[in-house]
Amino acid sequence: MKQVFQEKSIRVQLARAVALLRAAQIPSYTLAAELLLLHALGRDRTWLYAHPEAELTETQARTFQSLLDLRASGVPTQHLTGKQEFWGLEFEVTPDVLIPRPETEHVIEVALDRLAVRELRAGRPRKNDGDGWTIADIGTGTGCIVVALAKELPGAHFLAVDVSPAALQVARRNAARHGASNRIQFIESNLFDAVGRSPLSFDLIVSNPPYVGRREKETLPREVREHEPEIALYGGEEGYELYAQLVSQSADCLKSGGFLVLELGYNSLPAVRPLFDSPGWINVGVTSDLAGIPRVIAAERR
Repeated sequence: MKQVFQEKSIRVQLARAVALLRAAQIPSYTLAAELLLLHALGRDRTWLYAHPEAELTETQARTFQSLLDLRASGVPTQHLTGKQEFWGLEFEVTPDVLIPRPETEHVIEVALDRLAVRELRAGRPRKNDGDGWTIADIGTGTGCIVVALAKELPGAHFLAVDVSPAALQVARRNAARHGASNRIQFIESNLFDAVGRSPLSFDLIVSNPPYVGRREKETLPREVREHEPEIALYGGEEGYELYAQLVSQSADCLKSGGFLVLELGYNSLPAVRPLFDSPGWINVGVTSDLAGIPRVIAAERR
């Protein structure tokens, strides 16, 4: 692509970047342009809008143009900047892991609410630091869920599992970044297969499992279809095939009164809800996201 920018002021470069990404039909093109400019400059948003007439150096302008060209070709913004915010925390992102989505924060909210209600039932304060609790995150990816919970529950200990060794390396770095490494054990495993299913192990199991159907591949945005890891995306031909094994194994690994909290695919609830129709599960609940889509299912081990 030819050099787009002649004038190098931040105001002009940002406006033209927005126009370029809009023409390329990039989702959230204004935000993408801003994030890529911040990355090229090594500055934060406050500085950016306080210095609209500041000029980019030749090196910064070339870097920005290169980032824009890649984004216009479909490379996700997060892969270009190497980061994504989740639960108010910044996480490293690489092509080896699924990019954290805002919808996944509902998993954190539901998990904390369920644990708080259990404390109230037991006559303890609702707010608890998790002292003595053990929590497992199955399919940890970036580690965003387990690290967010570790920040909220500084007394708890955690197990983070992923089938991808490359993803585990990213999760380890994110745990270190947020000072949680000493409370999180990382294990390479397909679900609980390499963990061992000794009964009465966990107070809470959380998971954002692969839930996209392979038959839906061609309908996905190109950013997802071409750049995010298939092992973290696809849960089978229909998308919900992994849930049965995950629910069954979790039943063997939860303490009585422990909770399983799972993120749902947009059409997976009809297949997943019946998995909890057994005497071993009580207090099954479904939480919808802001778009009204069932996003999280949670249940208590009897």
